[in-house]
Amino acid sequence: RREKSKAFARNPLGSGEAISLAVATIAEAAVSGEFDKTPRRISHLLMMYGFLLNMITTFLMVFVYPTAAATRPIVSTLWMLGAAMVLVGGLWFFFFLRANVVYDGDPPWHLGRADLFVGSLIAAMAFALIWHFGQTNYPGSTAAYILFGIYMFFTTLLFVSVPWSKFAHMFFKPAVAYQRRVEEANGSSDLPRPSTQNFIVRS
Repeated sequence: RREKSKAFARNPLGSGEAISLAVATIAEAAVSGEFDKTPRRISHLLMMYGFLLNMITTFLMVFVYPTAAATRPIVSTLWMLGAAMVLVGGLWFFFFLRANVVYDGDPPWHLGRADLFVGSLIAAMAFALIWHFGQTNYPGSTAAYILFGIYMFFTTLLFVSVPWSKFAHMFFKPAVAYQRRVEEANGSSDLPRPSTQNFIVRS
């Protein structure tokens, strides 16, 4: 697609223009600018930044502070905050904002392949917090080990299911958005301009 864009470009872009488009794409992704509805945007922002916060602090606790005694309290607090943000945004989306629930009339507990990502993400963060509570209050107990195993199962499922879940769009969607901006700027786009009118009629 990129080579085709270059071949059909009517206005070749310089490096400065390309960088400017990349910055604009990153800025849009950082605020979930592709979502027009505020609740959906807030839900995704909570999940995105909560996940990043939890993932970064998990890395710190595993590789920088390998023992519980060495872990700084702020790191643990941010880890829990990240998980809580994911739960708030994820549960909000799962029960109230999913398209098949809001528009198609499906019950909130209806599950499909498209729900694999958000379902495993919610489960992973929920069991992360439950395990943390168990490990803090009952360190070394059988229950704590079981909860840790469940937490690791859903975390593993979250990542190994990338090819079949919506998790993948976190990676390729910004790339597609950037390519779209480039094609619009250099004149090679074969897509119609977005309409400012809404022709969708819902009963």
